[in-house]
Amino acid sequence: MTKSQEYHISLEDKYGAHNYHPLPVVLERGEGIHVWDTDGKKYYDFLSAYSAVNQGHCHPSIIKALQEQSEILTLTSRAFHNNVLGEYEKFITEYFGYDKVLPMNTGVEGGETAIKLCRKWAYEVKKVPENQAKIIFANGNFWGRTIAAVSSSTDPDSYKGFGPYVPGFELIPYNNTEALEEALKDSNVAGFMVEPIQGEAGVVVPDDGYLKKAAELCKKYNVLFIADEVQTGIARTGRLTCCEHENIKPDILILGKALSGGVFPVSAVLANDDIMLCIKPGEHGSTFGGNPLACKVAIAALQVVKDEELAQNAETMGQIFRQRIGNIKSPIIEVCRGKGLLNAIVIKPFQHNNQTKTAMDVCLDLKENGLLAKPTHDHIIRFAPPLIINEDELNYACDIIEKTILSYR
Repeated sequence: MTKSQEYHISLEDKYGAHNYHPLPVVLERGEGIHVWDTDGKKYYDFLSAYSAVNQGHCHPSIIKALQEQSEILTLTSRAFHNNVLGEYEKFITEYFGYDKVLPMNTGVEGGETAIKLCRKWAYEVKKVPENQAKIIFANGNFWGRTIAAVSSSTDPDSYKGFGPYVPGFELIPYNNTEALEEALKDSNVAGFMVEPIQGEAGVVVPDDGYLKKAAELCKKYNVLFIADEVQTGIARTGRLTCCEHENIKPDILILGKALSGGVFPVSAVLANDDIMLCIKPGEHGSTFGGNPLACKVAIAALQVVKDEELAQNAETMGQIFRQRIGNIKSPIIEVCRGKGLLNAIVIKPFQHNNQTKTAMDVCLDLKENGLLAKPTHDHIIRFAPPLIINEDELNYACDIIEKTILSYR
């Protein structure tokens, strides 16, 4: 690491909260599927800002929308109407097939919004007794780090030391419809909030049919099926939403990250009128939610996904990726799994040069070889490049991964 990079890292260490542990690389520029550090070294980005940059870094169409709107009007708050919000609301509801959208900023705000909507629906429509509504989550879930989000977490790093926790949340095993049905028998259950693929848990893909059965059970017991597609949505898994793999339309759909192509915080919660109109004026909102700048950016970002057929590309490239990585003959790879271009490999701890190595060590060596990825839970590496990647670029990146893995002899 050069003195330039050490300087920037030391500034963060001295003046910033120590709530992240980044790889030791300082980035200053991005374009398409690549990023460059302050020394000018070029990398393949195989994290995509946790799938926020599906359309690639600084996509010209999205940047153009950002620049043009930033010179006209950026924020009015929702105290007044503006001439962009309605256009965006029409665009996104027709795009995903819902009656209404509630715009917010971050993915975790989308999750909070979905919970509030679900609880309000429970009291007004399902007639659950006041303050008795329950929402079911799956073990291993991750949807942010607010107090509500950590209250539904099973990861001690997320929840330990932050109690007391929000009541009304219950946890069941992921990928287990029998446990779900047992939980849904409680008439006070209002919703089941689930990731179609658990991203932060290590790209945990449920059995085929799990989501479809879960949605059917929710309908049977008059419970809302809430899909957290903040990471899996916007074409990442080879469909516009991951739920589309099983032809499911969630009662509440949560979107974020790539909804802006990574240039501005934008999230959205979509639902039909019978759910969305349970929220009345003054009961939920955000100063920045639905601002003109975010609306124009989101329209452009979604248009890129459609025009460049990114879902189809993710499906095709994902199959190539899993085939390439699955063919690497190495005892340190336990499994390669994923869907579309959301994939992961599970790394067995191994000895190299008389030292015990983990997924972090592999990521550090990948960085040296020109590819950026990040471990999750110490033994898993998530691979999620921008969805604009082509076959030649993907194969070159796979060569880097293979070279790195096979270097541990």
